[in-house]
Amino acid sequence: MSGQTEVKHAVSRKDMTRAQWTWKEMKRNRVAYVMIAPFMILFFIFTVIPVFLSLFLSFTSFNMLELPKFIFMDNYIRLFLDDDIFIIAIKNTLIFAAITGPASYFMSLFIAWFINELTPKVRAVVTLIFYAPSISGSVYLIWGTLFSNDSYGWVNGTLLNLGLIDQPILWFYNEKYVMPLCIVVALWTSLGTAFLSFIAGLQTIDRSLYEAASVDGLKNRWQELWYVTLPVMKPQLMFGAVLSITGSFGFGGVVTALAGFPSVNYSCWTIMHHLDDYGGQRWEVGYASAISFLLFCMMIGANLIVNKLLSKVGQ
Repeated sequence: MSGQTEVKHAVSRKDMTRAQWTWKEMKRNRVAYVMIAPFMILFFIFTVIPVFLSLFLSFTSFNMLELPKFIFMDNYIRLFLDDDIFIIAIKNTLIFAAITGPASYFMSLFIAWFINELTPKVRAVVTLIFYAPSISGSVYLIWGTLFSNDSYGWVNGTLLNLGLIDQPILWFYNEKYVMPLCIVVALWTSLGTAFLSFIAGLQTIDRSLYEAASVDGLKNRWQELWYVTLPVMKPQLMFGAVLSITGSFGFGGVVTALAGFPSVNYSCWTIMHHLDDYGGQRWEVGYASAISFLLFCMMIGANLIVNKLLSKVGQ
């Protein structure tokens, strides 16, 4: 009976155009489309339209008071040929992304893997301990106190008492220290939503898969991780990768909170800072749109690369 239905289904599809077939399938699944309609409408209004609007404005000179004036590629030429600070911002953003993105991703994965082996009650407590810094507003206050620029800072006070330094170090006003410290703080607060998604993904894995893998010849936990755990968790891995990439390229709040706006000699100036400067301070919206669209393209490119790498997991 099912075979006859499939043949009839295939014949009817062959006799229709692609548009007719699509419309028929949409009517057949109309309940599903109604269910996802609210999300799709909001996604289109607050994500798709702003991206295309930003692309359009990036070719204009616009100050929010006058009508946009079309200037073609001038904003992009200015970015790469006339704006030295933007080149610094690209370099710093790539450094932050290259370090904090992969590091936070693998930290979230392996700590979640470790926590998953604990008993439920202990797991809940340890998860809260690791997750708390990502939602606590006092993190910057703690690190600011630790590395305060005077002798009352805990690190400076300890080093002075030990005789390792003669005068307090200006931690967040010294180009040599400010970037490493901001990276450390970013990693400290990076165990957020992706970390929780990894824990949730590990909880849903069927234990019988490990038993079957053991029968097939897997000998240790690392092989289980590569051939069983990670392939089953691909949706969570992709979700975590998107969050890590977005967080690493959108790096800026940590620097502003700890090192000010701008940081000393632009040593931690990122694309997000440059965007905020021109879009929120100078109101050069056309120029800011060019910056935001380039940042968007960098994120998309990084996501495509990660997606390609994740497709090889378990192979």
